[in-house]
Amino acid sequence: MEPNEAQELQETHEQANEHPTLKPVSFTMSVLAVLVAITTVLGHRMHTEAVLEQARASDQWNLYQAKKIRQADTSLAVDYLSALSLRDMAGAQKMVEGYKAHLKKWAGDLEQEQQQAREYEHGVRRAERRASRFDLGEALLEIGLVVTSITLLTRQRAYWFLGMGFGAVGLVVAFTGYLVR
Repeated sequence: MEPNEAQELQETHEQANEHPTLKPVSFTMSVLAVLVAITTVLGHRMHTEAVLEQARASDQWNLYQAKKIRQADTSLAVDYLSALSLRDMAGAQKMVEGYKAHLKKWAGDLEQEQQQAREYEHGVRRAERRASRFDLGEALLEIGLVVTSITLLTRQRAYWFLGMGFGAVGLVVAFTGYLVR
């Protein structure tokens, strides 16, 4: 909450003390302000989670690429050793067999690395969808807070109900951020 918002909230409470019929409006505004703050923090956390998941995915793809390059280099070495005539063919054949065993193992490792990277990418998309829900919920709660505050200026309860409606929708939208899979 910004310092000017805190000042406005204090002024709202002072106005409500002068007009007892405005106390429920003042209370509603306080609740909406707290909900806005909570939703804002949750949105920021989801954006941070998305960034961290993206970093994990990038690291995982880099590991996959490094292993893929190592596999290609080893495969090239096997081809060279198989194509060249060497003085110690038995020793070369032993090296080729060792390299082939590594290539077979690395093929399985590459599939696992690729799968892990895709899972991290899915985590990025999930965190971004959740963050979007929290952001929309925050915006609707802010609108509800502003519309509710209009009640203090106009003394018309319709704005209070409309503000509570926006706040309720904002709360529901923000809550659906937890349901995103």
